[in-house]
Amino acid sequence: QVKLVESGGGLVQAGDSLRLRCTGSGRAFSTYHVAWFRQAPGKEREFVGAVFHSGRSTYYADSVKGRFTISRDNYKKEVILEMMHLKPEDTATYYCAADLEGVVSHTPAFWGQGTQVTVSS
Repeated sequence: QVKLVESGGGLVQAGDSLRLRCTGSGRAFSTYHVAWFRQAPGKEREFVGAVFHSGRSTYYADSVKGRFTISRDNYKKEVILEMMHLKPEDTATYYCAADLEGVVSHTPAFWGQGTQVTVSS
């Protein structure tokens, strides 16, 4: 099992950049795949992107591809979501989630509490 805590959310202007951090606990963190999701009020949860356990492979939703970058440092037990050229449509609560088996086609088993990102126009 792993415990995940997100941080770094806040209020920014359109075009700004923001870095979100997902900090994991547990000695087996390096074996977990980690994904980022987001959910805006009144809308369904949306997949943002994922980084697989080794950190060598990533996968992104079309809506953020080219603007967002996910990386991980297994020594520090953290996953970073770098967001650039933010748009008002990116406003949502962002969650990180982890699973041993998969995080793209498989709903992750472990979730953080979320961090709010608000992008003003």
